[in-house]
Amino acid sequence: MISVPAAQDVGRPFQGRRGEAESLALRISQSAFRLFVLFAALAAGEVTLHAQPRDIDVRTSLDRTAMWVADRVGYTITVTCGKGVDILADDLSKDKLHAEGLEILGSSSDRTAGPGDTIVYTFRYVLTTYRVDLPELKVAPVVVRYYVKRPGQRIGDAAPAGEVPVPAAVIAFRSALPDGQETYAIRDGRGARPRRARYSSLAAIGAALVLIAIVPAAAAAIVVVRRTRPREKPRSARQVRYDERASLDALRALDVSTPAGRRDAYARINALVRDHVRAAAGVEAAGLTPAEIDAAIAQRGAQVPIELVAAVLAACDHARFGPPDALPSAEACQASIAQAAQIVQPA
Repeated sequence: MISVPAAQDVGRPFQGRRGEAESLALRISQSAFRLFVLFAALAAGEVTLHAQPRDIDVRTSLDRTAMWVADRVGYTITVTCGKGVDILADDLSKDKLHAEGLEILGSSSDRTAGPGDTIVYTFRYVLTTYRVDLPELKVAPVVVRYYVKRPGQRIGDAAPAGEVPVPAAVIAFRSALPDGQETYAIRDGRGARPRRARYSSLAAIGAALVLIAIVPAAAAAIVVVRRTRPREKPRSARQVRYDERASLDALRALDVSTPAGRRDAYARINALVRDHVRAAAGVEAAGLTPAEIDAAIAQRGAQVPIELVAAVLAACDHARFGPPDALPSAEACQASIAQAAQIVQPA
């Protein structure tokens, strides 16, 4: 017996194939949509990449927007360079900045590292003005060149990649003088008024007070100098006699047979006699001539043989300062030593 399938059973295989086709089309459309979204995202990313912040960012600032005559204004230019980018700092030097009606008193700059491998340049200028005929004072715009550095390449070898403008700055001028005048009578041509009588004497009083203050200060300085100056302790009479005896013994022991020995002997005799005159008569005889020593001894009335002192000192000067052929003999030298002993140790 043969059975025939129902109509709905016969149509099922055809319905299943149709559903598979629709499912396949749906998956294809979903994949296409995803690809479209992916391409759109990539395009958006590319747009975002091109829309990143600029490689160079320039900002300017003033610490005041208006000024009077001789006021000082701080003008600052801040340049932020992106990664791998640098500027030619000489473009913002003091000489390259053009100011209209302003004078540049000073400038400074520094270079610091910022976040994300950026470089921040800060240029500071101090401005002032002495003019009164300009309602506005301006700093002209400046163009700064920048470079894109490559690995291993110096900034001086790279070609400029572009230029960045620095905007102008305007400072308002404030003055108490009226506007619209061709000349300004800033200085008065009249002479100074005479001072009152009670003020005229102040100059003399001040000078007198200064002199009064100088006198005690000078006296105090003299006292301090005298106290700090080392004083020579005076020798006692016993010490003087001992030193003179030792000098005489040294003179007697000298060998005066040679010219050099006689010259040494006369030099020692001269020093011994002069020291004795200073100790006995109080006469500073070290820098005096024999005639001056005689006059000083006679004036003081000291118990010193004046004629003998003069003779011995004259012989010493003749031996020390005379020509070599005029040097006294050994016997004359021994006689001068004996005379010196009579002066120093009288009987």
